[in-house]
Amino acid sequence: MKNILKLFLAFTFLTSSLVSAQEGKIKKGNKEYNENAFIDAQQAYLKVVENGFKTQDVLQKLGDSYYFTADYENATKWYEELYNSYGPSVSPDYLYRYAQSLKSLRRYRASDNIMEKFYAINGNDNRAVFFANERGYLKQISEAPRFEVAKVNFNTKLSDFAPSYYIDKLVFASNGQKKSEKPRTHNWNDQPFLDLYSISVEASEESVEAFSGKVNTKFHESTAVFTKDGEAVYFTRNNYTKGNYKKDANGTNRLKLYRGKKQENGNWDIEELPFNNNEYSVAHPALSVDEKTLYFASDMPGGKGASDLYKVTITDEGFSVPESLGDGINTKERETFPFVSSDNKLYFASDGHVGLGGLDIFVTEIDGENHFKKVYNLGAPLNSPFDDFTFIINAATDTGYFASNRKGGVGDDDIYSFKRTAPLVITCDQVVDGFILDETSKEPIAAAKVVLLDENNTVVSESTSEANGHFTFNLECVKAYSVRATKEGFSTEEKSFASSETNKTVIEKTLLLKKGKDLNVSPIGIGSDLAKLLNLSPINFDLNRYNIRPDAAVELQKVIAVLNEYPTMKIDVRSHTDSRGRDSYNKTLSQKRAQATMDYIVKEGGIDRTRITGMGYGETTLLNHCSNGVKCEDYVHEQNRRSEFIVVEN
Repeated sequence: MKNILKLFLAFTFLTSSLVSAQEGKIKKGNKEYNENAFIDAQQAYLKVVENGFKTQDVLQKLGDSYYFTADYENATKWYEELYNSYGPSVSPDYLYRYAQSLKSLRRYRASDNIMEKFYAINGNDNRAVFFANERGYLKQISEAPRFEVAKVNFNTKLSDFAPSYYIDKLVFASNGQKKSEKPRTHNWNDQPFLDLYSISVEASEESVEAFSGKVNTKFHESTAVFTKDGEAVYFTRNNYTKGNYKKDANGTNRLKLYRGKKQENGNWDIEELPFNNNEYSVAHPALSVDEKTLYFASDMPGGKGASDLYKVTITDEGFSVPESLGDGINTKERETFPFVSSDNKLYFASDGHVGLGGLDIFVTEIDGENHFKKVYNLGAPLNSPFDDFTFIINAATDTGYFASNRKGGVGDDDIYSFKRTAPLVITCDQVVDGFILDETSKEPIAAAKVVLLDENNTVVSESTSEANGHFTFNLECVKAYSVRATKEGFSTEEKSFASSETNKTVIEKTLLLKKGKDLNVSPIGIGSDLAKLLNLSPINFDLNRYNIRPDAAVELQKVIAVLNEYPTMKIDVRSHTDSRGRDSYNKTLSQKRAQATMDYIVKEGGIDRTRITGMGYGETTLLNHCSNGVKCEDYVHEQNRRSEFIVVEN
């Protein structure tokens, strides 16, 4: 999507490069980049690379500046140069963006090759696990169309998107409907600011009208949702309240949510919602069927990816604290533009779930307080290799609208109408079938506890191995799983896999458990680090976050197994950050990471809390040279973001 609103979804913060001849240009590019002014940032970086200065950092930012504005052709160009020049040191996130960009250009074989590299170094990542069966699923959603799509007649040469129902009208966002000869433009992409417009659903282009001047301002307004009676509206606007235009600490004006209530004279009384924040964006509202829950997208701290979906409860007193929709919905990439249909389905756009390229539109059923069923891609032709987003549907008529920047449109982003012609969900079931065996003797292990976990490390089902070591679980198709086996006196073992798109497939898995005497963790002296003794993969954390990642959870289960094997052992969890950020902030962050690690061991492992202590050490004990002021790539910094498990009593 080349429009302005999508730009807020790039949330990477960058440091300035201090390189003599090109220092000024790079600093200018970094400043524009940090403010999400990607067009200006591109010009600065291009001047640098034209002079032959192609550092890894500059190539990453240049590629990102195109990726986050949906110019996948140029993103591919610069990611390709990044990969060719710095292949071994390119972090997994850049490999993923490179693969996504290639996919958007329909270079599927090249995309698969890069995803193979991603899978090899980041195999525990959900995106990598899904890759194992993605190609068959892509064929399925590409060749089983469920929608008829048509252009609407009121698109402009710029951006038109975010349709919403308003009684008998359609309200949408546009920066191409303005009639003035020299409209105000934004420095992010040199295009006019967005406003909201309305049109009768069956009307012609001439009937497009600007929405209320109480809602529209001289800055951006977009993505609105109305109550059924039309008496209230929630919408997105720049951080501009009562004439005050505010920026975050980096000089970026973020997005906020506002509510308008219609007055007797027809005007709207506008208020800012209380859970907004000057330091991050809160945007793109959707209402539940009973209008008591407000869904939205945000890049607030503590999220899983570039932007996550959240919800708040609407009460007579105000709003509850924002709550994430969870790992089943949110990924490490972008989830945004939610919509809830009258039959209680949640639709949203994402480039983190398996899709055709760029943002795709997905659907899940809302099942209970905060539980969502399996996420499905709506498939072609509604989705495309480009960005497809802001989907709405009238469930009674199976018709609706969405926006896309696909080729063949009138402008940068265009609105399309659609009619659903086939059911959304395809029934598909599979089975994992296997055995639990002694690793040395290969004899079956009976009565072992076997647990099936989903991609979020949540227990799906449990069973006990039979006399011959056999176990079996039912699976959903095209989904990531792990199967874990435990038994007293044996090691804990786990295998990850992904189901395919083929119905009635049987996946075979055998888990080999070591006997206690073979665990190679005894004797364990006081002061020993279990991470080294068990040869654990690093318990890494994402930048500025303290949630337990799925790959870390797998390793923590091994620590839990040792603590169960040695019931008198006590450990001290020591959490560390890298040097980026304020020293005091890093101290607080590391303490949260230590606490999260201890909480996981206690809650998931059933370990007595008196056996675990912990502390955050911030950036006081770095493993490498990346101290304050030293420029390092993210993957080098990541070595310092770790947890240790020191035995203090055995």
